[in-house]
Amino acid sequence: MVPRSAGAEPPPAWYLRDWDSGALYKRGRLLGEGTFGRCYQVTEVTSGRLYAAKLIPRARLATAAIGDRPLSLCPQSLADILRARGRLTEPEVRYYLRQLLSGLRYLHGHGLVHRDLKLSNFLVTERMRVKIGDLGLARRAAPPGRRWGALCGTPAYLAPEVLERRGHAVPSDVWALGCAVYTALTGHAPFEARHRPELYRRIRGARYPLPPQLSPRARALIAHMLDPEPAARPSLAGVLGHPFLTQGFTPQALPPRACHSVPIFVGQEPLRRILRGLRCWRGCGCVPVTPGGGRAPPQST
Repeated sequence: MVPRSAGAEPPPAWYLRDWDSGALYKRGRLLGEGTFGRCYQVTEVTSGRLYAAKLIPRARLATAAIGDRPLSLCPQSLADILRARGRLTEPEVRYYLRQLLSGLRYLHGHGLVHRDLKLSNFLVTERMRVKIGDLGLARRAAPPGRRWGALCGTPAYLAPEVLERRGHAVPSDVWALGCAVYTALTGHAPFEARHRPELYRRIRGARYPLPPQLSPRARALIAHMLDPEPAARPSLAGVLGHPFLTQGFTPQALPPRACHSVPIFVGQEPLRRILRGLRCWRGCGCVPVTPGGGRAPPQST
């Protein structure tokens, strides 16, 4: 047991319920403690599976204006999925990005800047929904005429204005989100260098490679979000309205298998391509393949 000082929050109940799924969990040992709350090992009562859950006192949530549900159970992050997959497809990135934009709009709408957006802080639930985690560096945006010049966050995701001590603001979160989009689509961060000074030079100059496998819409969105001038970057609404999100296929849901292998999107290809493939198969002996790369089952005539 960890001794509790006077005035500290009482420990949470032994049993906790996830109101999203209705599942019941039994609280176990304390795993760690951060700025906003404590992380406990918990056991799902029905299955006996172990999870880590970060519990945040409601008083702190009210102070930060970020809601009132303290239980969050996310078995992995987008960084974990990327390590297993190498890189994600554009439909998957659109699926996750839409949810992240919704969460960030809520956060920014309450005057808060996250200041440490990255794939390891994008937590994925068992239902393949993504949540923004780790608000330990979040703070209110500076009032007009002032700026918070602290150099904090993850080095490869820092915006040029943050490196120049001009402070974090909404455009800085947009920059970091753009770095996350690039990383998810390519498998590596846009700004990489062995030594920190060179890394910062590349960030200030927005010098990063654009792999040819990215679609023109993806390349355009990344270039817009990673503009070295904060005022030139899109707002969150602008990102949501970008052609990358409005003109590409976005799945309504992702299967859990997407955590370790490329999902097959039914209905993604236009009907004319499917019919063309069937005509080619029947007429010239070609063998069509499924979106996952396997041979398609034979068709009776």
